[in-house]
Amino acid sequence: MISAVLFAMQQMLPAEPGELIKSSLLENNVAYLRVGNVGKNLPDEIRSAQTALAATNAIAGTVLDLRFADGSDADTAKAVTDLFASKKLPVAVLVNAGTSGAAVALAKSLRDARLGLVFGTEAGGLNPDVMVPVAAGEEKDFLKNPYGTVSTNRSYSTTADTNGFLPFVDHTSEADLVRARVKDGEEDPGLPAAVEPPVPFIRDPALARGIDFIRGWSVWRLSHS
Repeated sequence: MISAVLFAMQQMLPAEPGELIKSSLLENNVAYLRVGNVGKNLPDEIRSAQTALAATNAIAGTVLDLRFADGSDADTAKAVTDLFASKKLPVAVLVNAGTSGAAVALAKSLRDARLGLVFGTEAGGLNPDVMVPVAAGEEKDFLKNPYGTVSTNRSYSTTADTNGFLPFVDHTSEADLVRARVKDGEEDPGLPAAVEPPVPFIRDPALARGIDFIRGWSVWRLSHS
């Protein structure tokens, strides 16, 4: 009877969350992997995610998001580094003050292996290659939606030499653009203007810098191939 009750309780317990929180394809060819915990299952989860993403598009590189990630498995950091090394593609590693434990060790391992650069803010004694300071609350908002805008009642930390992504919002209206085209003779005032839907772009500063790095690396490789 007791064993039956214990079995029923085990069946009711929620499944243990994966160590890879999210995987997606950005800008058509950049793999985005957000890690929550650097544990023993992480290499397999990353391998599966890479296979799924590469099934539709050729991958130019990976953004490994370790912001707010932790972990205690140092051996996993080495295994993940070896996995990325086998792909021979660039890795942009994102860290912040919330990155700790084995996640910091993983970021350092990837950089020491010359697989890519680290972006963000100081994490557990590790200084990033490219400093991109963002307030923690805003960074969490960007993790939910990298295409979103930050609230106007928050301060956005940035410096001219590390970030050029502000202002985020183009306040020029469609009407202003149409009037300018009519004035320049490029638009017939008697015809309705064709309004194209706005193209979304990454507003998360650290993520945007990481994607730029992947793109730059890809261009460099093509020019030297």
